[in-house]
Amino acid sequence: MGKQYKELQSKDIEFIKAQKLFFLASCSDKEVNLSPKGYDVLRILDNQTLLFLDYPGSGNRTCRDALSGGEFTLMFCAFEGKTNITKLFCKAEVITKEESTFDDYLAHFDVDASIVRQLFLFHVYAVETSCGDGVPYMKYEGDRPSLKEWAVKMAKNGKLEQYIKEHELPPLLDDLHTYQDIK
Repeated sequence: MGKQYKELQSKDIEFIKAQKLFFLASCSDKEVNLSPKGYDVLRILDNQTLLFLDYPGSGNRTCRDALSGGEFTLMFCAFEGKTNITKLFCKAEVITKEESTFDDYLAHFDVDASIVRQLFLFHVYAVETSCGDGVPYMKYEGDRPSLKEWAVKMAKNGKLEQYIKEHELPPLLDDLHTYQDIK
């Protein structure tokens, strides 16, 4: 039976720390953005605050949704062991490299700042758990190195900052075309 409460409990924190994959969903208008997230990119600062390290990649919709005051859900699923799904409902705060707090927050991770796009603070206002009995067993084999390798190569070539600027905030779907145009 599912439960909902206002902040992370110690069992939730242990469960989240053990996961190799989580899903990040955000929305600030009509579109819901949903992305799987791997790597060691999440830190639990307290029972209502998480720190997320964001590598550059395709688009930057998470940032757009945070700056628009959008809603966020982080979902963690047990793929091994006892079944469990934990969802965190949050608001997000963007921490850019230009902000005075960036280096202090980045110190929570063992990573060179040159390959980081930005950081996010997720402010949790609700935690929801459910059984997860329908989630299949899956085995973790390791992280894919390609994203970090690409970021390091781009940074060494002096091209990463330009890439990040060109992909800062994607437009809303309505700004590109209407539903009629898609059909």
